[in-house]
Amino acid sequence: MNKTDAQSKVILPGGTIGILGGGQLGRMMANAGSAMGYRFIALDPTPDSPAGQVAEQITAAYDDREAARQLAARSDVITYEFENVDADVAAMLMSESYVPQGSELLYTTQHRLREKRAIEAAGAQVAPYAEIRGEEELREAVSRFGTPCVLKTATGGYDGKGQWVIRDIAECGEAYAALSRAGTQLVLEQFIDFAMEISVIAARSANGEIKAFPPAENIHVENILHLSIVPARTGESVLKEAERLAVRIAEGLGVVGLIAVEMFVAKDGRLYVNELAPRPHNSGHYTMEACRTSQFEQHVRAVCGLPLGDTALMSPVVMVNVLGQHVEPLLERMAVQDEASERLGVAPKVHLYGKKDAVFKRKMGHVNVLGPTVEAALEWINETKIWKV
Repeated sequence: MNKTDAQSKVILPGGTIGILGGGQLGRMMANAGSAMGYRFIALDPTPDSPAGQVAEQITAAYDDREAARQLAARSDVITYEFENVDADVAAMLMSESYVPQGSELLYTTQHRLREKRAIEAAGAQVAPYAEIRGEEELREAVSRFGTPCVLKTATGGYDGKGQWVIRDIAECGEAYAALSRAGTQLVLEQFIDFAMEISVIAARSANGEIKAFPPAENIHVENILHLSIVPARTGESVLKEAERLAVRIAEGLGVVGLIAVEMFVAKDGRLYVNELAPRPHNSGHYTMEACRTSQFEQHVRAVCGLPLGDTALMSPVVMVNVLGQHVEPLLERMAVQDEASERLGVAPKVHLYGKKDAVFKRKMGHVNVLGPTVEAALEWINETKIWKV
């Protein structure tokens, strides 16, 4: 099969979708795709993984080539649910099965420097940055950028891991020593004095059709996403430009499936792309009830070669993450009549991921709070006291 044939391949419902990764994104993808008539099988090293509870599972390490070949043999199409999949395994699977997302996008987004260069090549702006090869080079770059600035590992790291906010040049030695232990390249980013963080989930099919979801306003607490607010509380021109940039990046990188484009909105209104994620994303969970098509159904449509669904927003919504410390008060709340939701006219939709242990600060689920306004949804979140624990 040549590349053109592969790109135009259509997998109809009844086919089997293999997922590299068995976490919550795979679980929600399988739930959405199963409703359409697809079968799913996930490869994940954790027995009874979140995806494995709703789909078949091959329990093996991500770099286990024999297990990957078994996944390929049982699947009509293969996708991935997180970007730290072994790129060599993805490349091997490309030669033996149908992986419409390919391995090049993984190669790019697994490395911050390659990612930033690809974003710039697509015509979007990133915060000023510098590759750091030693402590003296770090000191020079910090002097040039000013403080605060952020030192990051080029690979790995999520939810604030693999990062060090440098607030004084005297911290350079300690910061370099700590992050260089990871054995990967380091990158220093100038701090952007931003008014807001937003993200756009864009979908692109193999035939080049592209659709973007409405931008989400994201609020983080201790480097973990806490709230996604839609519509984002900023000007219409900023929202349109954010969607335009996301579409441009999806085109420029030849994305198949979803790509989440995280951006800073500077106080002067300029947009700086911060990070990319070539998969369904936490900040797109609001789409599950609030949009005509969820991000998970859209991803299935894109990788299977179906026409993309309508991304229109049907209701204002606030997505709030449920971490380990929130699970018990949330369950207690679910067991009683919710006077606040009736009074405020909101509808909380709970999604729990089936993870075994409710670990402090670990993502265990989320709640999509639909309402007449985002202010009503935010008031319900505040009144529950769940997220004050």
